[in-house]
Amino acid sequence: MEFFRQTSIDFLGRLKFALAFSMTMILAGIVSLVIKGGPLYGIDFLGGTEVNVKFQNPQQTAVVRQALSAQGINKAEIKQFGDRTDFLIRVQQQESGTQVSDAIVAALQKAFPNDAPTLQSVDSVGPKIGQELRDAAIWAILIALGLILIYISIRFEFVFAVGAVVALVHDVVITLGLFSLFNMEINLAIVAAFLTLVGYSLNDTIVVYDRIRENMVLLRREAMSIEKVINLSINQTLSRTILTSGTTLIVVVILFLFGGEVIRGFSFCMLAGIIVGTYSSIFIAAPLVVEWYHRHQAAKIKMKPVGVR
Repeated sequence: MEFFRQTSIDFLGRLKFALAFSMTMILAGIVSLVIKGGPLYGIDFLGGTEVNVKFQNPQQTAVVRQALSAQGINKAEIKQFGDRTDFLIRVQQQESGTQVSDAIVAALQKAFPNDAPTLQSVDSVGPKIGQELRDAAIWAILIALGLILIYISIRFEFVFAVGAVVALVHDVVITLGLFSLFNMEINLAIVAAFLTLVGYSLNDTIVVYDRIRENMVLLRREAMSIEKVINLSINQTLSRTILTSGTTLIVVVILFLFGGEVIRGFSFCMLAGIIVGTYSSIFIAAPLVVEWYHRHQAAKIKMKPVGVR
């Protein structure tokens, strides 16, 4: 099935606008991260206690927060999900026995005597373990990018590998910036989403690269410019890109809208990553091959001895 046949879109002609968009998104994300002192980490990385309680009747988040504050439980992160009867309460105090969770449940039972909540689950992470998980997550992403660099260098050329890794870093930085701009927290599930979108974006980039490598033969046979080869390759893979990205995007959008608050961050990461990853395969990874080709040709001309034709 092909939605776009024999397209001739000049993608490289729109490169300046694409780069301006990328730089704007990256700078906005970096500024947001600097102002907020870094990403908003969840208890997986900071340490703390997460308590899941359930009421019989729907309750308001503001009222639940007020009930906790009245008992000295301040700066609690409260998320409502399900049919407005389930609440996820996160505090940075580490659970000692059942002290923290008991205090939260007792505060809510006192504030809601006619609808006393029941404790569903308790998760606790120490600050040292949180730091170790944060370091492990960073290393996981860096090792993944390093292995990708080696793999693509073997399968294609080193310049293709650099282009792919730059595009992946571009995707991760923009998505991380969006998390900061929208005040969304980073936890282990989000790290898993980041690694997933890295693999997804890489798959799309490799498809484009594979077609570029095939069409490089035309460059030698028909004296076709490298810009025309890149544009031709992107246009030839455009239908496949739209089809695969579009079908995946539909599922992720449904997950984001109806999946609930608990997996909202994961689905948002996938949603942003698929859009940015598809965009970067076209406007970041492929144009780097053009830049390398021109620099390589210029270097060959400089190295050519004077008088040699």
